[in-house]
Amino acid sequence: MAEEDPSWREWMRAAQQGDRAAYAALLTAVIPPLRRLVRARWPRAGLAEIEDAVQETLLALHGSRHLYDPARPFMPFLFGIMRFRASDVMRHTRRAAARETPIDDVPETSGALATNSTVDQTLDAGTLRAAIARLPAGQRQALEMTKLREMSLEEAATESGLSVTALKVATHRGIKALRKLLDGSK
Repeated sequence: MAEEDPSWREWMRAAQQGDRAAYAALLTAVIPPLRRLVRARWPRAGLAEIEDAVQETLLALHGSRHLYDPARPFMPFLFGIMRFRASDVMRHTRRAAARETPIDDVPETSGALATNSTVDQTLDAGTLRAAIARLPAGQRQALEMTKLREMSLEEAATESGLSVTALKVATHRGIKALRKLLDGSK
């Protein structure tokens, strides 16, 4: 554990009595040893995780400063808070890393960032046009106007003579039928 400066206990006592300057001095003084403690406890943690742990510890210290007993050393009090808050940060970081893909080292044109599914990648324009041609006329017209020509619902309704609601229904049914046709063509 880091060596405790005797003034920390006095600053914390003054901070409990509302002395903002003493509290600011205490927080400024404990940040470097707190960083060292976190780095020593979690040597494989990155700089961002260390900073997160330090900030979480300082926030928890702020919320529990009324619990500190000035008759006791300050560093064990701070270390206890750091141990639990930093553990939470490291656990959260590990869980997030298991769910996320880091993109810092991936080139902008990398195929690793592709968002298309394999269905979208293997589907060619000819297959799509043939499937659309097999749809009933109303569904085909609705898809061509709203999806291929990218008309708004109001524009497509005016051109087709259908209501906006009927056009939405035809588009939805057309997409559903198109999926069935494309899944069956494989």
